[in-house]
Amino acid sequence: MDARGDAVLPESRERRLRAGVTTVGDRDVLDVRTPITGEVIGAVPSCTAEDVAAAVDRVRAAQADWAARPVAERAEVLRRVADTVTANRSELLDIVQVETGKARFDALEEVLDVVATADYYAREGPGHLESGERTGAIPGLTRAVEHVEPVGVVGCIAPWNYPLTLAVSDLLPALLAGNGAVLKPAEATPFSALAAVELLESAGIPEGLLQVVTGDGERLGEPLIARVDHLRFTGSTEVGREVAALAGEHLIDASLELGGKNPAVVLDDADLSKAVRGLVNGCYANAGQLCIATERVYVDRSLFDEFRERFVAATERQSLGVGLGWGPDVGSLIGGDQLDTVESHVADARERGATVETGGEHREDVGPWVYEPTVLTGLPDDATAANRETFGPVVSLVPVDGVDEAVERANDTDYGLHASVWTGDPARGERVARRVEAGTVSVNDGYRAMWASTDAPMGGVGDSGVGRRHGREGIRDYTDSRTVVTQRGHPLAFPDAVPDRLAAAATTASLRPLRWLRNRSLPGPWGE
Repeated sequence: MDARGDAVLPESRERRLRAGVTTVGDRDVLDVRTPITGEVIGAVPSCTAEDVAAAVDRVRAAQADWAARPVAERAEVLRRVADTVTANRSELLDIVQVETGKARFDALEEVLDVVATADYYAREGPGHLESGERTGAIPGLTRAVEHVEPVGVVGCIAPWNYPLTLAVSDLLPALLAGNGAVLKPAEATPFSALAAVELLESAGIPEGLLQVVTGDGERLGEPLIARVDHLRFTGSTEVGREVAALAGEHLIDASLELGGKNPAVVLDDADLSKAVRGLVNGCYANAGQLCIATERVYVDRSLFDEFRERFVAATERQSLGVGLGWGPDVGSLIGGDQLDTVESHVADARERGATVETGGEHREDVGPWVYEPTVLTGLPDDATAANRETFGPVVSLVPVDGVDEAVERANDTDYGLHASVWTGDPARGERVARRVEAGTVSVNDGYRAMWASTDAPMGGVGDSGVGRRHGREGIRDYTDSRTVVTQRGHPLAFPDAVPDRLAAAATTASLRPLRWLRNRSLPGPWGE
């Protein structure tokens, strides 16, 4: 599969992947179309609430044995996952490209992320799950130990834009923590997830521990949330609010990465060559269909004209294309609905007086849903593209007078997912980054260095979500704490014969020596 005309799934491969979906009866099917040609490449079952219930039951049946395995053994399975995905990367790249229409390098980022995440949690995850001793009520006599336990069954509702990274990579730490999982991939991209799950099972993930249900999110979301113990969701803020409300009804935790209107700040001492190169990637990776893609660029007025000229020229050098194999810089949008959104945002910008410096056209000659990388200037603040997430290859450039205005404009949003700061002085960049209200901020990079720093937590604030992926937080999200407190000697209770007034006086009198003991952090006589 290496050309536009070969953008299909072999029938035998499609059947084998479809067999990985959990169903308990005959089901209608959902067609899956490729953005490369718009043609149907396969179909998957349209699952029901009954299928979701069966999937959760199967996971629960397998999860206890998996959780009972030593964490080092589970970590070894993740190491094999990294090796298996690496060995099968070519086929995964093909399937991701067929389903999403993205450029092959953008697909490679997904495969590399799965490998890096598996490696990271295999190496560092066991340490994040270790039991830890805490300070007891009476140092030396009270022992308090926090243990980390899996929550049980994790549900994952994954989006279409990164069908490997935002499904498989997000579930790897959950599995290492001893959980099982039920994955509901996006309707547009089920085969990428199914192919990855097949590889995970070949690497040693036990049969039954990871189940996949396919179909409409509105139909399957509520029954999934009602049955799992934790929910991971990546998608729009609007749907995220509904997911959070359902999770609240069922008293389960939810990790939500939602929308963004990500800003970049180009300071007056920035290296324009580096800033332009980095921001072209940061704006147009995956045709802009990236949660952490830049959509607003605030440039110091002293550099604005030169930056605009260079950025427009670099945008025009981006090659468009669909099909399998290497070559194009920018691929397709996922489908007609997303194309409609992008076109409507640009049309509204034009109507409100913005200038389209380059791009702004649907390129049906390249692919059915391809849209040109687009640069806007003079965009009014009340334009749709100025304050709502476009999720496409559209960016606005805005001149600002100094760092204070740049930060103020960057923070003028309800979102807070990602941002970047560009400067010739990294220390200055870090200081400015601390002022930007976002869960992650890159200095002198678009997003890749941040995303690849898997030991550091990543997530949003405000309307961009709750919870974190990556790092310690990214695995502890999928656990519960169990505290065991053991008292040496007598229980902390006064005999019945001691009046309450005397007990209160004695307790109050003990506060000063207890504070002294705690500050000394005296160990308890427990031994090992």
